[in-house]
Amino acid sequence: MLKEDFYAMKKNGMPISMITVYDSAFARMAEAAEIEMLLVGDSAANVMLGMNKTAEVSMEAMCIFTNAVKRGAPNSYIVSDMPFGSDSEPKAALQNATRLIEAGANAVKIEGLPLESLRAIKEKGIDLVGHLGLLPQTATSFKQVGKSDEEAEKIFEQAKVLDTLEPCSIVLEHVPEALGKKISQATNAPTIGIGAGSYTDGQVLVMHDVLRMHPFKLPPFAKNFANFWEAGVNAFCDYKSWVRKKILY
Repeated sequence: MLKEDFYAMKKNGMPISMITVYDSAFARMAEAAEIEMLLVGDSAANVMLGMNKTAEVSMEAMCIFTNAVKRGAPNSYIVSDMPFGSDSEPKAALQNATRLIEAGANAVKIEGLPLESLRAIKEKGIDLVGHLGLLPQTATSFKQVGKSDEEAEKIFEQAKVLDTLEPCSIVLEHVPEALGKKISQATNAPTIGIGAGSYTDGQVLVMHDVLRMHPFKLPPFAKNFANFWEAGVNAFCDYKSWVRKKILY
């Protein structure tokens, strides 16, 4: 798919599905399911590397994850997160965005509004994905943002600025439904919600939440569609029993 295809989907009222993936095996599954956008998220820091914060994942790791996803889903539209600090100034932002594209990404996602870095990347013809609302890389609290009129207006104005850069989409994280709807109606770019209500142009969730690959409490906006945790633990228990019977008997 191309950026224009996502704009056409918005125009035609067809929801866009996005899910995080980090390796070739699950990327292959997502491609088989015809998910429109695969996000190599910096959430890999938490779910793949066991780190405490998304800000801890390195540029090198993001390139490795991106390359793995590309090998598993060569025909999918892949978006890679720019890790914390990689977009701090335009020259470095362009260099790092180029590295992710060379690793297999079709677009890069940047949190917030580092405008000069965004412009530098766009001017080189690299597709952008915006990310507004809750910004995990720098957040000190994971409560919903944009609840006050002042905060909501700030996010709305940021979205309008982002829209002028013609990103292939804008992720809206953990904002009130009314704000998600307002931004979606005011922008040409498709909006992808994660805890932003039902009126965005698409949705994204973390793969490990969708497949219930952990025993932890889900975020309030997450939803699981399978229980890989239970199935996996049971399978490992059965394997352990099989090994003991095979060797002892």
